[in-house]
Amino acid sequence: MAQTESINIDKPVNTKATRYMQLLLLTVAGGAIYPMLYMRQIYQTTMLEAFQLTNGQLGELYSMMGLLFFLTYAPSGWLADRIKPMKLIVFSLLGTGLLGFWYSTLPSYYSLLCIFGGWGITTGLTFWGAVMKRIKLLSGEHESGRFYGFYDGGRGLVEAVLASIALYIFSVVAGDNDNNVIEALIYVIYMYSWLCIALAVICLAGVYYENKQVITEVKKVREKNESLFTDIIFILKQPEVWLIALIISAGYHLFWSTYSFSAYLQEGNWGFSAVMAGTITTIKLWLRPVGGAVGGILGDKFTNVRILNYALIGSALGLLGLIVAPMMGMSSTMTVNLCIFFILLVGLLTYAIRGLYWAIIENLNIPEAKLGLAIGIISVLGYCPDIFIPLINGYIMDAAASQQAGYQMYFGYTIAMTAVGIIACVILKARVAKKRLQTQATS
Repeated sequence: MAQTESINIDKPVNTKATRYMQLLLLTVAGGAIYPMLYMRQIYQTTMLEAFQLTNGQLGELYSMMGLLFFLTYAPSGWLADRIKPMKLIVFSLLGTGLLGFWYSTLPSYYSLLCIFGGWGITTGLTFWGAVMKRIKLLSGEHESGRFYGFYDGGRGLVEAVLASIALYIFSVVAGDNDNNVIEALIYVIYMYSWLCIALAVICLAGVYYENKQVITEVKKVREKNESLFTDIIFILKQPEVWLIALIISAGYHLFWSTYSFSAYLQEGNWGFSAVMAGTITTIKLWLRPVGGAVGGILGDKFTNVRILNYALIGSALGLLGLIVAPMMGMSSTMTVNLCIFFILLVGLLTYAIRGLYWAIIENLNIPEAKLGLAIGIISVLGYCPDIFIPLINGYIMDAAASQQAGYQMYFGYTIAMTAVGIIACVILKARVAKKRLQTQATS
């Protein structure tokens, strides 16, 4: 028989202003910590030149970071059950910023492996589980959709503002003919690195604020025949865990596909410069707050699973449009405009998906003391594509007969994975409806 001497359960003061203030802090932190890791969605071509990498090597860097995410998601949830979120967030921001300064020196491939590995720790182990659990605890009944939607949408707004500033810096330094793109990339990295350091300092005040606003109850709990292994088995036995993981995996495949949009515009015979392609993908980023917030509100009104399913279907159709647009025999201007439309459509719907897929954990029957661990386990299952998507993308691009053909093959693969998520949504929706009927019958 195992006994747990104490469990810290954080209960926020139940005022609307306090809950939304904490959500704002989480949103700003989440919006600032990730853009430097995923600069490839705007600057991939420049990154390959600056770091002297092949598409395959770039894929290996992201695959290695994805492997670390895979290994740390469950421990991240376990850690979130034991340490206050803002303390973990301060460490994460500080570590990410310091690694960014090393990144700005354009080091060798092997140094890049260390940097991306470090980012896997600072944004996976110490950041992810804390943020996800805190949002769930902050949201009230029937508020999960809007809280996760506002977080992801607000985080997207922060990222869009930062991306716009970064793009301005990049375009000024790069010059009219893209003569200084490598130096421009370094300045962008500086901007994100200093921002992470500054926010780490600001979040130190958030630690004090959290300590003042949170009531910490220490309870002595006796758990009969329970252990970490028992908790993991309990969580894995729930079919909803696997269904949610499949849905998140599908949404994550879609999100990864958006990272290739900028390079697709530059390398897919469209004739876009680095600045022009960056401008379009930055406009796409501005759709994230719209998609996240609107998706969350609609999810709370019409059920999160239903809206999520519609968004997955729409995104798959948008990617299909990107594949077939060049084959339709239209004028070059019409084809380019149609391509931009599909890019913005997929971006909008993908951001709605990201704002909703964590809201569906409300369908889990998990005790609060195990919630962080459950989030970590779902993250391990749902985000495991982090390991192989970059490799698939890199190898397809290096092996394809043309850049355009490579992107079309990659988008086709993403559509197939999205179909799996659509099926999982249908099954989850049926299970939720069945449980609702059973509850009504017994009440």
